[in-house]
Amino acid sequence: MNDIAPHIRVVAAVIEQQGRYLITQRRSTAVLAGLWEFPSGRVELGESDEVALQREMRERVGVDVDVGLSTAHRTHRYDGYVVDLVLYRATIAATQEPRPVGVADLRWVAPLELENYAFPPADQATADLLFGTNRAACLSNPMQTQDLRAQVQKPAVN
Repeated sequence: MNDIAPHIRVVAAVIEQQGRYLITQRRSTAVLAGLWEFPSGRVELGESDEVALQREMRERVGVDVDVGLSTAHRTHRYDGYVVDLVLYRATIAATQEPRPVGVADLRWVAPLELENYAFPPADQATADLLFGTNRAACLSNPMQTQDLRAQVQKPAVN
């Protein structure tokens, strides 16, 4: 019996503006509906990661992006398939504003706010890696999360 699960290559954009990151919410009809993620999509046969990410950003949030360097890669096994998730830094032209075209919603959030949004496991592991957080530890130790928030909210001393 062959137990090889299909692999799906997914590319995602890490877009930062003024210390906040763009995340999108999956539609109610999507796999893992209602969860949040960095804007992403599948790489189609014959596409490069860059071309796929540019296409997905137009289809999902209606903007053109410049794709930068890869920042993280995670492989995650779901029930029946495996996702190879690759994150790329990306920028949006100043004249464009993302809007929810192929997603349920979108938000600009600070790194510490990411804990308030439910992410699929592969995306959560990647966010933890990028921002040096550990949602599981924060959820099991609420005081740690409060301490982190207090540190961020302290006024700067000159």
